[in-house]
Amino acid sequence: MYKLKKALYGLKQAPRAWYSRIDQYLLKDGFSRSNNEPTLYIKVNQQGKILILCLYVDDMIYTGNMMLDEFKAAMKSEFEMTDLGLMKYFLGIEVEQSNHGICISQQKYAVDILKQFKMEKCKPADTPNSLGTKLSKEDLGTVVNSTLYKQLVGSLMYLTATRPDIAFATSYISRFMESPKDSHWKVGKRILRYIASTTTYGLWYTTSPDSMLTGYTDSDYAGNIDDIKSTSGYAFLFGKNLISWASKKQPIVSISSAEA
Repeated sequence: MYKLKKALYGLKQAPRAWYSRIDQYLLKDGFSRSNNEPTLYIKVNQQGKILILCLYVDDMIYTGNMMLDEFKAAMKSEFEMTDLGLMKYFLGIEVEQSNHGICISQQKYAVDILKQFKMEKCKPADTPNSLGTKLSKEDLGTVVNSTLYKQLVGSLMYLTATRPDIAFATSYISRFMESPKDSHWKVGKRILRYIASTTTYGLWYTTSPDSMLTGYTDSDYAGNIDDIKSTSGYAFLFGKNLISWASKKQPIVSISSAEA
């Protein structure tokens, strides 16, 4: 029997050991860890200038208005790291930066999804879902391959990172992963047809004197056929920039449209 004195790359313990190591270093260096997102760190100096850092295992992105070069040099002296320069691609998300603003999209990922499901030459659709579409777990029809269906839903869910326009449709078809039918699969293919016509869509972030936080929310009433639950949706903007959105089924049954 051997006792490991350090974590080895590729083992399950390696990410935990790495996170513990860099977490200790960043906290010692004056960073504060976010309570809501454990991989987000923020450092503010006495002049009020800020440095923001985000981790994903051994990948790191950072931004701010203070000491960027000093921070990079300190990290390179402490860890063996490679500087990839200005961010252009990160975890499937493409980033275009200019003096006018920043655009983030998943164009390559969207094209890859279409190729994966052999839909790159499909007939494009103008909307992610047909008006009035109602699905149920008890729908009649042929049972489709559940593994393939789950792959479709998972791929679309990751695409919602920059595509709030497909959030509702993707959330809707995700309710039928246990026993997907042909009717559910057709709605999933409809989303792919919509993506085929909108692969270049993304989110645009620009500087603005308006720093107002604005939220929009709405819900249907008893829209789910199977359990009579409602679906909520929301979007929050900081100035003119969309920063948070979701579409999901409510956990309880609402007895009125007001409660929904």
